[in-house]
Amino acid sequence: MSALQSMTGFGSGSVQVGNRTVICDMRSVNGKNLDVRMRLPSGLEAVEAQIKKRIAKLIARGNLQVSISVDTAKAGNGPVINRELFSAIAQEGRALAVEHGLAAPTTDAILAMRGVIITEDQVLAPATSEEQEAFEQAVGAAADIALEQLVAMRQSEGESLKSILSEHLQHIAKLTAHARDDEANGQEQIHARLKAQVDQLLSLSGVEIDAQRLAAEAALLATKADIREEIDRLAAHVKAAEKYLSEGGAVGKKLDFLSQEFNRETNTICSKSASATLTAIGLSLKSVNDQFREQVQNLQ
Repeated sequence: MSALQSMTGFGSGSVQVGNRTVICDMRSVNGKNLDVRMRLPSGLEAVEAQIKKRIAKLIARGNLQVSISVDTAKAGNGPVINRELFSAIAQEGRALAVEHGLAAPTTDAILAMRGVIITEDQVLAPATSEEQEAFEQAVGAAADIALEQLVAMRQSEGESLKSILSEHLQHIAKLTAHARDDEANGQEQIHARLKAQVDQLLSLSGVEIDAQRLAAEAALLATKADIREEIDRLAAHVKAAEKYLSEGGAVGKKLDFLSQEFNRETNTICSKSASATLTAIGLSLKSVNDQFREQVQNLQ
């Protein structure tokens, strides 16, 4: 049995490697399936695939945003200028300016050229294969920490959802029992009500109908008005939902399907209802089921 998870959560992990700190942030929101989108420094394609595999083992549904960054501020480094490249460009630029009678390139123009300013990431980028391997391991470790926190938060919210959904199911079960016990749902009451209605129609029209035919028509109408099958299915759906909640895991889609079945049976009960009390029960069932389904949307 695995724990229930909501589809919303956040996790963050950081790992120090040399003069860099690798930071991984993970956020998840509701989604029909598992959709992982990653933002990370270039050159980490192999790590990206590994992280997605780790996520897929622990999370079945949700839209995940994974962000990996490298914090270099703690190392006291900032962008630096490639002075050799700057001098070479400036020298060639002045020579060309004199030769062609043009203005020499300005400092800003030279600094804007690619490679003249070296960013922190470039200064602290792994220089050897050993450093690259250590960097990738740090990225994976930071992602594992973030994933662990994310799953823990999703499970914590999942337990809260389980409590809420269980209360809704108990309410649905009670309303189903009330509908079953409603006096207007009894076979004798249905037959009596139909007989009274037919007798009234016949007395007004003055038409006589064969007794056997009348009995057959009354039986057919009574069958159509009977809600026992809907009640039995509602009770069975409640038991199935309780079982899914107890088992845990990725049961959100299954519970969403059952909520649709709850709604289907409740609509039928309301359409067959011949009493104010049964109609009121049906409307209450619809209200509780709407609340149930709304919460189910947040469940993995």
